[in-house]
Amino acid sequence: MSKRLLFVALAGHGHVTPTIPLVEELVRRGHRVDYATSSEFAEKVTEAGAEWVELPDLDPFRPPADVGPEVIALWFRHFFAALAAVYPVLLEHCQNRRPDLVCYDATHWPGRLVAAKLEIPAVRTVPNLAENEHYGQVSEELAAGLGPDHPEMVAFAKDVATFAADHDVELDVPATFDVTEALNLVFVPRAFQPAGDTFDYRFQFLGPMVGSRAETEPWSPPDSRRPVLYVSLGSIFTDHPEFYRTCVDAFGDGPWQVAMTIGQTDPAALGPVPATVDVRPWFPQPAVLAHAAAFVTHAGMNSTMEALSCGVPLVTLPQMPEQAVNAERIQHLGLGKRLDTDTLTAETLRATVDEVAANPDTAANLERMRRAIADSGGAARGADLIETQA
Repeated sequence: MSKRLLFVALAGHGHVTPTIPLVEELVRRGHRVDYATSSEFAEKVTEAGAEWVELPDLDPFRPPADVGPEVIALWFRHFFAALAAVYPVLLEHCQNRRPDLVCYDATHWPGRLVAAKLEIPAVRTVPNLAENEHYGQVSEELAAGLGPDHPEMVAFAKDVATFAADHDVELDVPATFDVTEALNLVFVPRAFQPAGDTFDYRFQFLGPMVGSRAETEPWSPPDSRRPVLYVSLGSIFTDHPEFYRTCVDAFGDGPWQVAMTIGQTDPAALGPVPATVDVRPWFPQPAVLAHAAAFVTHAGMNSTMEALSCGVPLVTLPQMPEQAVNAERIQHLGLGKRLDTDTLTAETLRATVDEVAANPDTAANLERMRRAIADSGGAARGADLIETQA
């Protein structure tokens, strides 16, 4: 029987993009899907077959190159204010066009509150490492240096308390980060999840959601004889011209052909760039990874999972606490190596990329992870599980 489903994720490529194959699969099965998100992702969700529900756009947040606890706290408040504006819009939509189920991103707590208030079944999507009583490293890393007495955290707690009182809902600071639902769809394979065997039936590990993006956003290497190196620091923390220059120095005169994403960085800040290095604001990442022999990455979870789906070894330079946790896990599982941006040299970067690309143990570990991903079920299994709740 066809159901009306509402997906909720205001912002973040790493939060919206993994849900798109799931939406496509549900639409293919005949369900009606609404997707509440900002205008940045309107085209993406409508192309997947969903109807766009307009949410207020997330105001730009321009972090400095060095991200410490103060910046993290400012981001918490910035993102909370955006989601506070989402809540009444989402509530009105669901009152007027009641869905059979709300499927919301783990960081987008208004979806949970609206579902609870209107007694609508809810499913939570988790595009990063899941947490339970046995594992909580991501939260610990994010909160490092941010005790409850930190001025910005005191202000954050007041923001949350004011919102809860104004809207007559139960919400505190921890509940804006992590609340387990009856069904939590985790977009990593259980083999990648630390303490994976401690998570009960409420957590279903589906593996990464890549879908058809490699086919719909094609890319081919200019030179079929050279190995492809992909370089990307994601879509937010991209203002690192010195890092990109290091990449040019490391690989501009060697055997690699480099596809390098620089976001909003001015290409002129990189200086001369040889023909073997293709510099763009954006690349179709799954299509590039399908050809890549190595990936220099910030270790965002979406990027990590897309690379592992293609069996691509990773050299990680994390920018944020949760990325550092991912990088640690990648190295622990023998899927790549972690480097430090602050001490990075062209020589170290080149040697590390060459090492992970040629290491047979790394290749064997990557193949095992690819098999684990293939066995996780992906979008088809996720759709099956959602249908049991709607």
